[in-house]
Amino acid sequence: MSDILKKDKEFVWHPFTQHATERDPIVITSAKGASLYDEAGNEMLDMISSWWTCIHGHAHPKLNAALAAQAQAVPHVMFSGFTHAPGAELSEKLAQRLPGDLNRTFFSDNGSTAVEISLKIAYQYWKNADEHGRTKFLAFDGGYHGETLGAMSVGRGCGFFKLFEDLMCSIESVPYAHTWDGDTDIERKEEEALAALKNKLSVHKHEIAAMIVEPLMQGAGGMRFCRPQFMKQVTDLVQAEGILVIYDEVAVGFGRSGSLFACEKIGVVPDMVCLSKGLTAGYLPMAVTVAAQRVFERFLDQDPAKMFLHSHTFCGNPLACAVALESLNLFEEEKTLERIAHIEARHREQLPHLQAHPSAAQARVMGSVLAFNLRGLDDAFKSIESVTLRDWFWERGLNIRPLGNVVYLMPPYCIADEQLDRAYAGLFEGLEQLARRAA
Repeated sequence: MSDILKKDKEFVWHPFTQHATERDPIVITSAKGASLYDEAGNEMLDMISSWWTCIHGHAHPKLNAALAAQAQAVPHVMFSGFTHAPGAELSEKLAQRLPGDLNRTFFSDNGSTAVEISLKIAYQYWKNADEHGRTKFLAFDGGYHGETLGAMSVGRGCGFFKLFEDLMCSIESVPYAHTWDGDTDIERKEEEALAALKNKLSVHKHEIAAMIVEPLMQGAGGMRFCRPQFMKQVTDLVQAEGILVIYDEVAVGFGRSGSLFACEKIGVVPDMVCLSKGLTAGYLPMAVTVAAQRVFERFLDQDPAKMFLHSHTFCGNPLACAVALESLNLFEEEKTLERIAHIEARHREQLPHLQAHPSAAQARVMGSVLAFNLRGLDDAFKSIESVTLRDWFWERGLNIRPLGNVVYLMPPYCIADEQLDRAYAGLFEGLEQLARRAA
């Protein structure tokens, strides 16, 4: 056992880990492009972009340079009463790339807090307007929005947070019309979901502060996709009632859906957008909640009590802002959306093979994401089968981490065709291994 692993086992508490039963973690000593390398120099393809963050791959030279240059200038300064070039320029760049009047950026440090901020903004938005009855939120069944209390409340449908339900705020939930390639029942599911939404709005519209959604893909809830036209109808219905709509694009923002932001693909302008994960391309913790100008203006008043009372110590950190700004530049310089379209085309080549495979069901592709369900297995998080399959992938140099009975690929955009071929081959070998274990 290495010295690093000994220290880890003695002092570290890992996320989503049952330390009484979990295998030893893999010690990673370097990373480059789409690859991770362990202490022995073994390569592992990072096929989930290290929890969906490293969109341009690891150790990109231009991102490294942006980080180093900013460290020589201003590594950090408090963001209340001060500002700096990376923060102002990143906010401008986001406003230019997001649709409509989404132009006011509030900085935080992770996706959960970006969501928490959006909920607090929505709640206070109505308080500032002297509408004190709007204390509920509307969300989809199966959604996941993070792990702070408010985020858990609107994401209770994902099933991860039953232990904390007594602490949660009040929400109303509606069905989510998820689909896959070859789904012949999607129109009925959408009609039923929209009917349920209309019913909720008719009964509770004066109690609801905002609806929060994961547009196009429910990520941690099982990589469940929906059609853009469904999400547009949902958004239009809710906004027509004067209720705020929050798009949680923490998972799908920065190209995952095939467009830079999912709201572009859907053709709507939500009232707020939450972004993190790919924002700094996996370099530093940072998140933003971008609000429409009309939302921001509700907080402008001579009364200090009507300002938004929220802050983070590392809010607007210049290092993170500099990297995020360079990451957005890379989308243009490296034609990243074209790379994503190529990855999507490669994924789609695998669909007929997955649809014909006896162990796979509901195969689906969107942008850089390929997902399918393991047939005949329940969706228990960290089930024996999912952990067995994860370990099998790890031992063969593939960072593929099933979500219960869902297997997915979400590679960095820099991935090469040869690396994709290796991943596809390993994916199907893993399915055969699982079938042999079950036999």
